Parts: sequence; C-alpha cells; structure tokens
Amino acid sequence: MTIPQTQSAVQLIGPDQLILNESKEVFRPGPHQILCLVEAVGLCFSDLKLLKQFSSHVRKVALVSGIDPQILREIPSYVPDNAPTVPGHETVVRIALVGQDVEDFKPGQRFLVQTDYRWLKTPTTNGAFGYNFEGALQQYVLMDLRVITSPEGESMLLPVSDELAGSAIALVEPWACVEDAYVSAERTAIKQNGKMLIVADIEPNPQALLRLFDKYGSPAQITWLCESPPPAAIGIEINCTHDLSALDDAAFDDIIYFGANPQTVETIFTKLALKGLLNIVQSGRKFDRKIVAMIGKVHYGGIRIVGTTGSDPAESMEIIPRNDEIRPGDKINVVGAGGPMGMMHVIRNICQGVENVSVFASDVDDNRLAALTKIAAPQAEKNNVEYHTFNAATQTAPHPFDYTAIMAPIPDLVEAAVANAAQNGLINIFAGIPATVAGQIDLDAYIEKRLYFIGTSGSTLDDMKRMLEKTKNRILDTNLSVAAISGLDGAVEGIRAVENRTIAGKIIVYPQCKGLGLITLRDLEDKLTAVAEKLNDGLWTNQAEKTLLEAYET
Repeated sequence: MTIPQTQSAVQLIGPDQLILNESKEVFRPGPHQILCLVEAVGLCFSDLKLLKQFSSHVRKVALVSGIDPQILREIPSYVPDNAPTVPGHETVVRIALVGQDVEDFKPGQRFLVQTDYRWLKTPTTNGAFGYNFEGALQQYVLMDLRVITSPEGESMLLPVSDELAGSAIALVEPWACVEDAYVSAERTAIKQNGKMLIVADIEPNPQALLRLFDKYGSPAQITWLCESPPPAAIGIEINCTHDLSALDDAAFDDIIYFGANPQTVETIFTKLALKGLLNIVQSGRKFDRKIVAMIGKVHYGGIRIVGTTGSDPAESMEIIPRNDEIRPGDKINVVGAGGPMGMMHVIRNICQGVENVSVFASDVDDNRLAALTKIAAPQAEKNNVEYHTFNAATQTAPHPFDYTAIMAPIPDLVEAAVANAAQNGLINIFAGIPATVAGQIDLDAYIEKRLYFIGTSGSTLDDMKRMLEKTKNRILDTNLSVAAISGLDGAVEGIRAVENRTIAGKIIVYPQCKGLGLITLRDLEDKLTAVAEKLNDGLWTNQAEKTLLEAYET
C-alpha cells in the first residue's frame, strides 16, 4: 500500500470552526504506533458538543494522569486544549503501517475502535479518541499502543472480519453507548471508605442514621453541619462545621440533607463529588419552588439524587434501581425519538424482549417521526410491542411515563420529564447536557413521586463486544439507522445537518470516497443509481456499501 504524505481531513480549529483541510500531514508511526486507514465513520451528536465547546469540553482538555507525559510528547495525534483536532469516534479502521516495536498488529488487519480511554484522566473525566486524541474524520489516523491499551492489557481495537460492511461496524459504537445507558449498574449503598456530608435544617433522628448505616454501609468520615451535636453512638470520624459555603466543591461522595430550604440544597449540589449521591430527607416540609441545579452532572459527572417526604433517609435509598434497564410493563417515552440516537433507543427497547412494555416516540417533527415509524413499526409488530408516536409540540403527553429517555441536551426537557413521570419513574438523561449548564427541577414532585435520574456517558469495552456479537450474529442490524452517506467533502455539511436535525438517522462518512458529497438515501436513485439499486426497501445494506466503494476506487 502506498501511503501519501498528505491527506484530506475535517479539522476543528476553534469553537464552531470546522474546516476541510486537504493537505493535512499523514503521520508516520513511531516505534509504538500504528497508522490506520479509515474505512467508515458515523457522525454523532456528541461531535456537536465538541464543536461548540472545543477546548472547554471535558474530554478535549489535557490529561492529568494515567500515562507518562513524555509518551504524550511523542504522539503527534495527541491534541489537547486549543490544538486543532479531528473529530469522529464511530469508526472502523484497517492497519496500513506499524512501528518497529509493534508485534501484535499487522498491516491489513481490520478493527472496530473503542474510543473511551477511561484510565487516562482529565480533571473531570477521561481522554478519548476524537477529542484530545485525533479521530477518524480523515483518511488516515495515527494511534499509539501505549494509549489504546488498558492497564489490564486489553486493546481498544476489536478485531472484525471483512464479512460486515464498514457502516455496520462503525455504528456498533453508538449502539454500544445506547446499550450502556441501560445496562450500567447503579450504586445502591453508601460509598465504602467515602466522605459524607450531613446538613440538617431539621434535627435528624440519630436512630434513623444508625439504621441507615447498618443497612446501607457507612462512610470513612462525616462532616456534620447541624445546630445539634452529632450522635456519639455513630462510631465514625466526625468533623463539625458551621459554614456550608466554605466547604470544598465536589468533595463529598454522599450527602444527606434534612430539610427543604431551596438556597441550601442549591449550594449542596455543588459539593457532590463525581458519582456522588444526594439523599434529601424533607421530613414533611416542601421546597415550594423549583430548584436550580447543574443537571448536566447527572450525565457527565454521574451524580444521583434520591429523596423522601418522610424523616428516614433509608427510605430514599430504596428507590435506587440495580441497573438502568427498562422494566416489565413500563410505558417508555423516548424524547427526540426522530433523531439518530432516538431511533436507536426506540428500536433497542422494542427488541429488548422485556414483557408488556409500550414504547412512545415523541418528537417535534412529523417527518422525522414518519421516517422512524417506517423502521420501528415492523420491529414492534415482529416483537409484539405496543408502539405509538406523538408530536410533543402539538400534543400533550398521552400518559404518565414509567421510563423517559431524553435525547436532546435541553434542561427544560428534564423539567418536563419530571412533570410527566409516573410514580417510581426513571428518567434517563442520555443527552449530554454540559456539566456547567443549570436547569430547574421540581424537587417536591421528584421526591413525592420517588423518581430517579440516570445518566451515562460513552460505552465500555464490554458494551462494544456485546453489540458487535449481536451485529455479527444478525441479532441487530445496525445499518437500520443509516439515513445518508458522504465522503469527507460532505462531512462538514453532514455535521451541520446533525446540528440542525435535518436528516432523520445516522450519516456515514467514507473518507476514501474522494469527491462524494452528502447524499440522503432517498436521493440516491437520482445521484448514484447503481448504489440505490442495492438498498433493501430504502435501507442501507452491505451490498450498497460495496457498490459505493467500487465506484470510488482509484
């Protein structure tokens, strides 16, 4: 294979500044590096978060631990902070060149890329392919084995055969993110060896605290902010304080608040550490107004909120589910169902095999809902699942919902989900509302209904493996979600289409198809007749991809 010196690449050079660079250097691999040809890339709504936030995105900033800084200096594709980056993280690649010390990888091998490097820490999350490491919206991408290999020795490159289309493989990544949103385990106890803050505007019952610790475990230490002294019988290291605002932000793994003072609870939210749990014990009182909170920290920070109208904090803990899965009999509302990720959630829940669920697809665009129904309705009939659509702009929610999955990063949708939730409802904040963005929550309703917010970011290697097996075994056809194709020449337009929600479904970019602009599948017949003939009732297929690639071979 002849490797060119330069290539075409989509680069993000600043906030909302996308360019097509047709002379970007093709990096040659160092001793521990591999150069991969990019076969296919899916455009993702997460690319928009990077587009808007650029250097302030939590995964674009510099790494602070997990790897020797000297190694990072040897990687030209490591581009933190203000350095231009190449987005694109849903991809399949083929090795073109390997460095002199690379032993386990050979040219010609084909891989699905897992993009989250969870052991490489930024200040608030982790490094990732397509963020602070260049991604796949280019013809060739350089990766370093010291980055893409976990401390346990697992590679983030999953081998795939030539049997599946590149599009089907690339779309395993977003499907895996959807899967992770449901299978992730919740912390159902007080964090072992963690730090706890207890704030009490109402004097807590010492016996209730003892019962809580006996049933759900106890922290290593407690910071106590209450007019009354801490109970002596607790037997845990306790530090007393009188100034909530003076405490460090993001410092506590568990916070118990006895009371219902709006200003107090708004300050308390800032004290939750990553994956922290806030337990609100109202003791018969009400907030009587909506609470302003950083809703994005549910998704990006993994914080959780539980509460009780009574006086026993153990009652709140009973709300927490073992995992984030839909439950038998759930009425499920996918908010923003007509978009690419919403479509995946709808199809996933229809095909999950959970008994007696009904799936409601809501959107504000009837055309997107019609496009979704063309795919989802046959799956619902096949799986004997009740399926409905409704336009949220013109129709009221037809039911209180047991499970709500939110696809758009809009805090107001979270507020509406609380209002429309049934008793014991789960609200999955799938869309990545920025961690710094505040929204209003009716905590009185949230606690009275015994609701629970869920939020996950990215996927794990195990999620990828599960979805890849489903794809290999034809249990799931990831190509169902393809709505348009493009080369790099149309990728910027494609990202803007994702931003403006003008295409209902996933856009697949083929970097090797020089000159291919953005084309929806419904327009293929007029522009690429031979490819259109290989569609299956308007849906993308392996054979359609093969025909496309043959047409653009050079």
